Amino acid sequence: MNVKKNIILIFALVLTTFGCRESVVTDDVSDLTDITDWTNATHSNLIEPNYSTVFEQDVVLRFDIIIDSEDWSDMQSDLSSNIGSFGGPGQIGTSDYTPIWVPCSFYFNGIQWYNVGIRHKGNSSLISTYHTGNNKLPFKLDFDEFENEYPILTDQRFYGFRQLSLKNNFEDASLMREKVASDLFINFGLASAKTAYCEVYIDHGSGSQYYGVYTLVEEVDDTVLEDQFFNSTGNLYKPEGDAATFASGTFDEFEMDKKNNLSGDYSDVEALCNIINSSNRTSNIDLWKSELSAVFNVDGFIKWLAANTVMQNWDTYGKMSHNYYLYNNPDDNKLTWIPWDNNEALRDGKQGGALSLSLNEVGSIWPLIKYLMDVEEYEQIYKTYVLQFIEEVFNPSNLQSVYDNYYQLLKDYAYAEQSGYSFLSSESDFDQAVETLKNHVQLRNVAVQSYLD
Repeated sequence: MNVKKNIILIFALVLTTFGCRESVVTDDVSDLTDITDWTNATHSNLIEPNYSTVFEQDVVLRFDIIIDSEDWSDMQSDLSSNIGSFGGPGQIGTSDYTPIWVPCSFYFNGIQWYNVGIRHKGNSSLISTYHTGNNKLPFKLDFDEFENEYPILTDQRFYGFRQLSLKNNFEDASLMREKVASDLFINFGLASAKTAYCEVYIDHGSGSQYYGVYTLVEEVDDTVLEDQFFNSTGNLYKPEGDAATFASGTFDEFEMDKKNNLSGDYSDVEALCNIINSSNRTSNIDLWKSELSAVFNVDGFIKWLAANTVMQNWDTYGKMSHNYYLYNNPDDNKLTWIPWDNNEALRDGKQGGALSLSLNEVGSIWPLIKYLMDVEEYEQIYKTYVLQFIEEVFNPSNLQSVYDNYYQLLKDYAYAEQSGYSFLSSESDFDQAVETLKNHVQLRNVAVQSYLD
């Protein structure tokens, strides 16, 4: 924990002891001259993120959201203008488009948060859902988005969290892939966002409507770094496009999408691109390995690669040039891999299917895989992690219990999803999808044993 955070916590203790902003009941929050329900524990940035409340694992949280009808209309007009004519179902969109923010009233456990920023989010999960006429669109929340317009809300948080994602479980009848995949990474000792389940109700002028089961996902650039790394001040990138492949000649800082330290340079990710494609790889392998390991957490990447390939996830590096973060960890000054957006995990998938366990089909367009696996030492580390993953984390006995527990937790909420706000066409869709997940883990363990024999 850094010094700044310690000072903030001490200040919070003083406020708690000697008095803080009072909660004043009011029916009119439009001018926010008084705000009700505000406490340090629920609304301020003076506390550590409360994971036990926000990411409680054995319940389905309920979120109620009220959006002014004109603001909702603006959100829909923005979607229509930017993606309304962009292809059709299944079409991958452009990363240049960021949907507009509008304010909303957000309710949880009878407590209100004021003028919270809400917008649509996502790529194919947004565009394809929109084009099929499904209203179960993904959202992003920012509890501090409108602090300039409402200074009384400065540094508003949701139990210590500023931003959160509401993932719509796109094309996932089981409603489990996003959450289970992220949990698998964490259980394997990798950095990954925390997740939980929630049911979402939205009123945008016509009464409260059940939007179904969403997966609540922690934002990497909000709290993941402080929670899972000792120091959160390093550069954080979310690469997208050709540069995200790190193939020779593709480096482009505009596709690195830097999330913090915006005044700094991009020398760390540029160095990774240059080194992975350096001629030393073929002329002086020991020097190449030394230079690479000085800027890149090679072991962490291979560990992620093993887990990701065993569970199967086609919508990320090796098949698609997105859905990961790179964090330059100040502890060792190495870029560390952080997975993101796992709704397509735990199945063979589209776009020609997920990668094979041997990775033999991967070419130089994906050098972080191809060139590492060309080194016998790294290939052996990969195989060791593949075996460790099925023995310790991804085995039928572990996953059967996980799937059974989530089935019991979610089934009533899944069955309650309504046409036009769901990817389910019947209750049996959910039941069958869960059985498919159970069968999948068994098949993958057999495949691993065959690959390693």
